[in-house]
Amino acid sequence: MTKLKKLSILIPCYNEDKTLLTILKKVKESDTLGLQKEIIIIDDASNQKTKSILKTIKTNKHLKILTNKTNQGKAYSIKKGLKESTGDVILIQDADLEYDPKDYPLLLSPILENKADVVYGSRFTGHLPHRVLYFHHYLANRFLTFLSNCFTNLNLTDMETCYKVFLKEKAKNIKINSHRFGLEPELTAKLARIPNIRFYEVGISYSGRTYQEGKHITAYDALKTLFQIIYYHFFD
Repeated sequence: MTKLKKLSILIPCYNEDKTLLTILKKVKESDTLGLQKEIIIIDDASNQKTKSILKTIKTNKHLKILTNKTNQGKAYSIKKGLKESTGDVILIQDADLEYDPKDYPLLLSPILENKADVVYGSRFTGHLPHRVLYFHHYLANRFLTFLSNCFTNLNLTDMETCYKVFLKEKAKNIKINSHRFGLEPELTAKLARIPNIRFYEVGISYSGRTYQEGKHITAYDALKTLFQIIYYHFFD
């Protein structure tokens, strides 16, 4: 698909002073299969340490930093980043080190080969290394993905993955209404409704964090996701 020239990489950031510069370096060095990179960091009212680091980053037309005045959540930050993006393809990248930009070629290949409009990176398929962590997180993720699949009629293995890549043109009419971790079920539900949309899923590596290492998501977020899956199917 020669018309695809630019990749917009959206990086929502909240109190990631320990990992921000490392992930930015990895993103800059990543292989995007010939696509020009546009990196957009969205600071979600982080602490002073993160703000100080952000001030040291030189911005230009290929690297932008957006700022939320108050903490609004991941979905709000992605919505803000989407409005500012100019790429043909959108890729969502967390600011921690759980997801490795070395996997970009795996994620981009189905789109560049004109096989897919949307590609999800699954932590539960493939042969790449995965850190072993919480069993209850695994169960919650599998249940929420199963419930989402019931409504979308997709057969995803990891709806909650950070790595969501899609053609901007296909998603241009999607309106994101959630704020925090509601992004995952909402975006999945709304992408699945697009006529003739082509979904692919590829196995990725995963180096999850413990709560002591800075993981943010909680059991309350999982419970909210359950209701959001139902809400975005019937009411939005």
